Amino acid sequence: MELHHKVADFTLQTDEDKTVSLSHYSGKPVILFFYPRADTPGCTIEACGFRDQFEKLQKAGAVVLGISRDTPKAQAKFKAKYNLPYTLLADVDERVCNQFGVLKEKNMYGKKVMGIERTTFVIGPDQTLLHIFPKVTPEGHAEQVLALIEDWNKAHKK
Repeated sequence: MELHHKVADFTLQTDEDKTVSLSHYSGKPVILFFYPRADTPGCTIEACGFRDQFEKLQKAGAVVLGISRDTPKAQAKFKAKYNLPYTLLADVDERVCNQFGVLKEKNMYGKKVMGIERTTFVIGPDQTLLHIFPKVTPEGHAEQVLALIEDWNKAHKK
């Protein structure tokens, strides 16, 4: 996935079991954050960070989308438990994870498993890739993304 290249459209189920495509959000910057698993400690910190910065991100014109391999039902539970105000996407068949190259070999209790490496992609209003945050640290991440969006807005004032 290369910066300033168009991101191929994709379609997934949401936490409300509706179908949504990346192209639905054209005209707005999209924050697409991949997280390993709903309702696990790091993912909860990260998701709640985006919740706490959501109003500012919205004011900056951005759309927030969380994505993992969880089912729509698991995403819905996670969303309800922490009052997450944005859409969670269910990539059960790992199609979008593979498209973005976020599945990495991890070591879980001495076993090698494939899992999502916490990564955030910021996609511009014209669906070009603006920025990648690899190997995200959950604490303070939403603030980093907000700062990037605000800087991008300043540089692209109409």
